[in-house]
Amino acid sequence: MSHQLVIVLDFGGQYNQLIARRVRECGVYCEVFSYKTDIEKIKELSPAGIIFTGGPNSVYESTSPTYDKQILSLGIPILGICYGAQLMAHLSGGTVEHAESREYGRTQTYYNKNSELFSGASGLGSEGITWMSHTDYISKLPEGFEIIAHTDSCPVAAMENVEKKLYAVQFHPEVNHTDHGTQILYSFVRRICGCTGDWTMENYAVSAIADIRAKVGDKKALLALSGGVDSSVAAALLAKAIGDQLTCIFVDHGLMRKNEGDEVEQAFSGWGINFIRVNAADRFLGRLAGVSDPETKRKIIGEEFIRVFEAEAKKIGAVDFLVQGTIYPDVIESGLGDAAVIKSHHNVGGLPDYVDFKEIIEPLRMLFKDEVRRLGHELGLSDVLVNRQPFPGPGLAIRVIGEITAEKLDILRDADYIFREEIAKAGLDTSINQYFAVLTNMRSVGVMGDGRTYDYTLALRAVTTTDFMTADVAPLPYDLLGRISARIVNEVNSINRIVYDVTTKPPATIEWE
Repeated sequence: MSHQLVIVLDFGGQYNQLIARRVRECGVYCEVFSYKTDIEKIKELSPAGIIFTGGPNSVYESTSPTYDKQILSLGIPILGICYGAQLMAHLSGGTVEHAESREYGRTQTYYNKNSELFSGASGLGSEGITWMSHTDYISKLPEGFEIIAHTDSCPVAAMENVEKKLYAVQFHPEVNHTDHGTQILYSFVRRICGCTGDWTMENYAVSAIADIRAKVGDKKALLALSGGVDSSVAAALLAKAIGDQLTCIFVDHGLMRKNEGDEVEQAFSGWGINFIRVNAADRFLGRLAGVSDPETKRKIIGEEFIRVFEAEAKKIGAVDFLVQGTIYPDVIESGLGDAAVIKSHHNVGGLPDYVDFKEIIEPLRMLFKDEVRRLGHELGLSDVLVNRQPFPGPGLAIRVIGEITAEKLDILRDADYIFREEIAKAGLDTSINQYFAVLTNMRSVGVMGDGRTYDYTLALRAVTTTDFMTADVAPLPYDLLGRISARIVNEVNSINRIVYDVTTKPPATIEWE
C-alpha cells in the first residue's frame, strides 16, 4: 500500500501514538519509529515529513536519547515537540538549560501569526491555551531560527528555520488541551510537508483487499474470530478478498460474557462465510485451574487458542495462513521496530514461539481503533459490531481476580449483565466508552436476612476516553449506582458488597489485570 508518509521518531514520549493518530486524522499516513532507527532507513522511506516526540530526559545529558544531526540537513520538513524541540535546538547549536520554574498544564501562549506553521492553522488566534510539560527550556536560540511563540515564563515556546524547513514547539499540539492543536499539525503535514491527504479508509480497503488476494492466492486462510471489533472487521476484509477460501473459527473458551457466545454465532450466521464455533470451555478452565497470576493466565489462554486453531485447521486441511486482528497500538506497545517478534506473539496473550502455519496475516496491524471502526463502516458492517465495546482477548479471565472457577465466572456474568443492562436503561451506553464488572478476590462481612454473610466484593468500572491510552472516570449518578448495587446484591448469589473504581488512566489501567 503506497501512501505519502510522515514519520514520528519516538524519544520516549507518552503521547507517541496520539501524535500519529492526529496526523492520520489530517488524512496523512503516519508511522511511529524508535529514535534508534538508522538514518539510512529514514532515507529509504523517503518521508514527506518527520516529527520528533517529547520525552522524559534532558537533551544535554550524555545518556539521553539523541539522533544523527544529519537528519536536520536532509531537506525534509521536521517538527520537534517538547523534548523534540529541545533536541532540535541542541543539535543546531542552541542552548537548553534547566528552568527555574517548571511549566506544566494549561498555559497561555502567544503566537506570531506570520509564522508559516501558525498562519496555516485554521481558527488559531494570536494567543491561546497550550498544554505544557517541561522542566528544561531553550535558553539560546540556534543560528538561523526565529522565535514564533512565547509564554510568560518560556521565551521560546516555538521556533522555526524556514530555509531548512525546521519547526519546533515546546508545547503538545497533539493533546485536546491545546487549543487548535490538530490544526497546527494539519498546517505542518498538509501545508509545509505538502501532503495531499491520500489516507482514507476507502483507499485502505481497496489496497488491503488487493494485497490479501495477492498474498493468499488460491490457498486457504483461518481467522481467529472473537466477535470483537477488530476480528469482525478483519473477517469482513478477508471475506471480500478471498471469499470461501476463508474459514472463521470462533473459540468459545467459556470466558465470554452472558449469552455472548450465542450472540456472536447469530451475528455471523448470515454472512455466507465458513463459520465454525468450537466449544472449548472445559479445555480452557482445565488449563487455568489453580492459576492466579494475570500474565500466566494470558499466556495459557494465548497458547490454548492457537492449539485449538491448529486442530481445527487440520480438520479443514491445507490451511497456510492464520489471520489475526492485531492493531497498531498493539504493535507499538510490543516494541517499536520489532515486527518479527510481534508476529510470533499475540497482541493480547502471546502466541507460543512455534506456530504451525506458513504465515500470520494481520490486515489491521497499521490501524488505530478509530480507523478500524471507520473501515468497518466502509465494509458495510452493522453498528452493533462496529461500535461494540472493547473486550479483552482473555475475556473474563482477567476480570476474575485470582483463581478462576466456573462458579466465579457465573457470578461475574450475572453481575456484569445487570450492570450493563442498567447502564443501557439509563441511556448512558453510547456516552460511556467502556464499562464492566470485576469480581475481586476479596471477601467481606455483610448482613442479609438478619444473618451474617461472608461473600465477594464486586468492583464496577466505567470510563470515558477518546483513544484508550488515557481515560477518565465516568461520573455515574449515585441513584444509578444505588439501583445497580441493590439489584446485584439481591439477584446474584455470593456478592454482598459493591465498590466503584474512581481511578483514572494513568495511573491505573482500564482493565484490572
